[in-house]
Amino acid sequence: MLLPVRTSDFEYALPEELIAQQPLAQRDDSRLMVANRATGSLAHHHFRDLPDHLRAGDLLVFNNSKVIPARLRARDPETGGKFEILLVRACTAADWWTMMRPGKRAPVGKRIELLDPSGQPTGTFAEVADVNAEGHRRLRLGSGDDFERISQAWGEMPLPPYIHRTAGASSPEDKARYQTVYAGPSGSVAAPTAGLHFTPDLLERLRSGLIEARFVTLHVGLGTFAPIKVDQVEDHQMHEERYTVPPETADAINRAKADRRRVVSVGTTSLRVLESVARDNAGSIVAGAGSTSIFLRPPARFSVVDALVTNFHLPRSTLLMLVSAFAAPDQAEAGRALILRAYAEAIRERYRFFSYGDAMFLT
Repeated sequence: MLLPVRTSDFEYALPEELIAQQPLAQRDDSRLMVANRATGSLAHHHFRDLPDHLRAGDLLVFNNSKVIPARLRARDPETGGKFEILLVRACTAADWWTMMRPGKRAPVGKRIELLDPSGQPTGTFAEVADVNAEGHRRLRLGSGDDFERISQAWGEMPLPPYIHRTAGASSPEDKARYQTVYAGPSGSVAAPTAGLHFTPDLLERLRSGLIEARFVTLHVGLGTFAPIKVDQVEDHQMHEERYTVPPETADAINRAKADRRRVVSVGTTSLRVLESVARDNAGSIVAGAGSTSIFLRPPARFSVVDALVTNFHLPRSTLLMLVSAFAAPDQAEAGRALILRAYAEAIRERYRFFSYGDAMFLT
């Protein structure tokens, strides 16, 4: 039985200047903290050194979901008031749940007009069809329209709010760099950021070092980045996110576990897919598609993933709780203590934090 955990237990103070605002010129130039879960030791390297910390036979599992340009701009055709829209979850191609600002000006029935990247009206309209308890708006387009097609034409990359850009600006660099080099199926509205450090050359080095690579797809949404707004962690409701596990990935993971080889998750999203599927299938990985709302926090048990590549996460976030749980499975306090100590050292060493920041390898 999970014990009550306070959200405030996962607070830490981060100097604002350590929040990475731009990606490094070279993806794998980012720093890599290696944290040994058994000994508690912390070591400082660069991400290009990751192959040195892997073993022949390790299986790396990546999330290959592609980020869509999910931030749109719109206006109220009656008043001229402007809206910012973040696509969150598709109901159909022309019907999405969204986060809108300012939401109070968008009641059910409000008709809005989408704007192009220069802020000009497009003649394409959407209507607010519903509002849920969290204040999210369900937007419906007219017949024949498609939100993903529109986002590709007029959208901006959905950078998190702590990365500051001019409103309406869509940087070509962000379009390239807020995306993994192996991105495939479209559907994420935030990047699976642990994968941003990999380059084609680094992936080739891994394969030549007898490291196996396989992919899952989890379309990143509110389940990953929604903040916790409650005092007791167990009161937080995770949102569902859609995933797919291909047959070749399922087979490779089951073989690795049978051979006692390590399964290394690249990112918390890949980990959540694997552990969710295993819980639903008596510890085995089964190919297929589904949705997960798994919430991993201390103390938690992990039956598939043996090591984790991840970024440095926001205070009080579900992701910080997940890595704390992974740092010391089945222990309520030790993992949190290790992670907060590692974060304190990263701050002293001037690591770069969050989406465009540096990485950690929990081994």
